[in-house]
Amino acid sequence: MDDISPGKDAGLSGPAQGPSSVNIKQAVIERIQMADRRGADALLDAWGAEHGYENMLAEILDPVLTEVGDEWRSSGMLTLAQTYVVAKVAEDMMSKMAGRSRQAPGGQPPKGPVVIGNIEEDFHALGRKMLGTFLRAQGWDVLDLGNDVPAAVFVDKAVEAGARVIGVSAMMMSTARNIKAVREEIDRRGLAGRLLLAVGGAIFRVTPGLAEEIGADGTAGNALDAVELFGRLWERSSGMEVRT
Repeated sequence: MDDISPGKDAGLSGPAQGPSSVNIKQAVIERIQMADRRGADALLDAWGAEHGYENMLAEILDPVLTEVGDEWRSSGMLTLAQTYVVAKVAEDMMSKMAGRSRQAPGGQPPKGPVVIGNIEEDFHALGRKMLGTFLRAQGWDVLDLGNDVPAAVFVDKAVEAGARVIGVSAMMMSTARNIKAVREEIDRRGLAGRLLLAVGGAIFRVTPGLAEEIGADGTAGNALDAVELFGRLWERSSGMEVRT
């Protein structure tokens, strides 16, 4: 199965017209369902080479990751092999983009550090791992604390690392409400404005106002937007420090 390469069966419409983004997205999802990492990589690589890797990320990879994540949340049918493959496909493409960025003149300097993790009692790691991959590819120094992280540990590690942004993930409403303890811990230590709280996960996409309810400084609907959010929050925190 690893030898599968882009072709007619992968949804390509011919050399003159080229593959449509809809066909490629479906073909990549099918490869993931077959746990075919190399096949998914080949499809994304071919599309990125023709249309640009930044376009591939925004138009193909990010929507695929969102659709796969939503399917996992609604049905719980994603196997361990499929979970592994989708995370690795994201890592493969982001690593390739990071390598191309490093080779380009005037590449971005390292950013960060930032801290990410799943809140206490939450074990849905896929979204967090994809976020970490996206952040690292964009030059961020990422400290990933893993699953089931208590509020105090988030803040302890952020202070220890000199981070300005904590990213906390939750899949379900019951665990999302646990993030409020991170907000309270930041405020209790007098770090509000200097240490900012980003939240994410499927529940925040389907529950408007939840991020504000638990005291987050920002949220994003997908990993690509989350990278931009981390940048904005970092700049906001830096400005706060300059003024004080």
